[in-house]
Amino acid sequence: MNLSHIHDPATTPLFPGDPEFRLDTVATIERDGYYLRAIHQGEHTGTHWGAPIHFDPDGLAADELEVEDLLLPAVKIDLRAQCAADRDYAVTVADLRDWESRHGRIPDGAAIVAWTGWDAKWGTPDFLGTGESAGHQPGFAVDTVEWLLRTGRLGRRGALGTDTFGPDVGTDDTYAASRLLYRDHRISLECLANLADLPHTGAWILVGGPLYRAASGSPATVFALLP
Repeated sequence: MNLSHIHDPATTPLFPGDPEFRLDTVATIERDGYYLRAIHQGEHTGTHWGAPIHFDPDGLAADELEVEDLLLPAVKIDLRAQCAADRDYAVTVADLRDWESRHGRIPDGAAIVAWTGWDAKWGTPDFLGTGESAGHQPGFAVDTVEWLLRTGRLGRRGALGTDTFGPDVGTDDTYAASRLLYRDHRISLECLANLADLPHTGAWILVGGPLYRAASGSPATVFALLP
C-alpha cells in the first residue's frame, strides 16, 4: 500500500521557510511531440524522508545509505485522540509501553510511526495551523527518543515516522528529537499518508525516491508491505 500524499503545489503544505514548490511545463505533445515538466521543490517537500546529514554535519547523506536502511519493520502508534486534544502532544514512553502491552515488544531497528491524525488535515490550513495554532504540531518527546535509543528499539538502523512535518513537536525550534534520531544510519519518514490502512504491527516499510548526491533526504513514495 502507498503511504505517500500526491505531490501537488496546489495542496502540498510547505514547512515555513522551505523553497517554493513549482511545476513548470517545458514541453508539450502538441508543440514538441512529448510531455515534460521541470520540478522545483526542496528535498523535504511533501511526503519525504530525511538522512542523517539533515541534522548531523558528519552524518551519512542519502546516497551513502544502504538498501537495508530503507526497508524496515513498521509499528503504528495510534495517538489521534491525544493529538486532537493537544496540538503540542509529545509521544511518551508510556504510550509506547502501552502499545507493547497489546502488541509485543517493538522490534529493534523498527520504523516507529506516530499516527497523529495530521494526514487527514493534508491540503487544509489546519495542517500548518492558523492563528494561535500556527506552527503547533505533535511529535516525539525527547526522553522518549532517548529511551528508544537506550533500549535498542531504534537500533543502529531505524526510523521515526509521522504524518506531520517531522518527529519534533512544532514548538521546538532546536529540533532536539531529530538531532537524537540522526545517528548511524537512522532516518525520518515525514508527511506520511493513509495511515488508517497501516496495521499496528506486521508490515514493512519500503522507502523509495531519487538518490541525489550528498542529499539531506528526498521526496518519496513510501510503501507499506503488508503481511
